[in-house]
Amino acid sequence: MPRAKGGFKTRRRRKKVLERAKGYYGAKSRLFRIATEAVDKALLYSYRDRRIKKRDFRSLWIVRINAALRSVGMTYSQFTARLKAANVALNRKVLADMAYRDTEAFHRLVEKVKS
Repeated sequence: MPRAKGGFKTRRRRKKVLERAKGYYGAKSRLFRIATEAVDKALLYSYRDRRIKKRDFRSLWIVRINAALRSVGMTYSQFTARLKAANVALNRKVLADMAYRDTEAFHRLVEKVKS
């Protein structure tokens, strides 16, 4: 049986990993074995953090809404309960954007919900 050297397929596979590792520090961008570990870890982090990003944004929106409501004398939990009772279907992203950019409209919405 002939000896299998690193041929076309092997070279192509290694080149793909090293391309992904471009910009990494030191051996992580130059040596295949170390680059493979670094790339695998990076892919795991990117997969995980795509989900964590959604959590982070949701909590940011809640903090912004709550801060805007505290200036009016209401809490976030009271506001969400009254929104539900008034059948106002706005998500947290839109509410946070209103509180941050268009405070007048947000205050009008709060007054509508209060009554």
